[in-house]
Amino acid sequence: MSSHNEIWLLRHGETAWSLSGAHTSRTDLPLTAEGERRGALMKAHLHGKQFALTLSSPMRRALDTARLAGYSPEITTDLCEWDYGEYEGLTTPEIWRDAPGWTVWTSTSPGGESAAQVQARADRVITRAVIADGDVALFAHGHMLRVIAACWLGLDAGAGRYFALSTGSVSVLSHERDTRVLKLWNEEPG
Repeated sequence: MSSHNEIWLLRHGETAWSLSGAHTSRTDLPLTAEGERRGALMKAHLHGKQFALTLSSPMRRALDTARLAGYSPEITTDLCEWDYGEYEGLTTPEIWRDAPGWTVWTSTSPGGESAAQVQARADRVITRAVIADGDVALFAHGHMLRVIAACWLGLDAGAGRYFALSTGSVSVLSHERDTRVLKLWNEEPG
């Protein structure tokens, strides 16, 4: 067991809805051609790095990104994207017509997950990562990975709003001595 494992956050490649800005959680969309291209770039960027544990959301966009990057991850529903409930498939401007000023960071979507529920899933993933026998890779989604980063730093889930994260990006959570830090954030391979 290593208490100083790095956690590599690997956001899935582009989908039609991530391109349009539509909130995508449980809708199982494929990668676009650009998303597939970025997954292949991620493979070259990672240079075959070995991980003690590789986890992925069960959604095909995350699994396909992992495959394109050269990994066969264990699936965990704890890495699913924040459940947007009735706001699934809508863009923020569309949501604002009925709920002005709404953000996932400050308000629970009707029928969706609360920030506390998402944070509990993030905490479970982090617990698995810190007890792994080496570095860990997480293939997942924008909001979920941002929550994991916030929790890693001892912040609440809502602080994830401060960490912009592009599709197909690579980020690394690490340590500086005994302090948890962001070592790398939102690097776009290629």
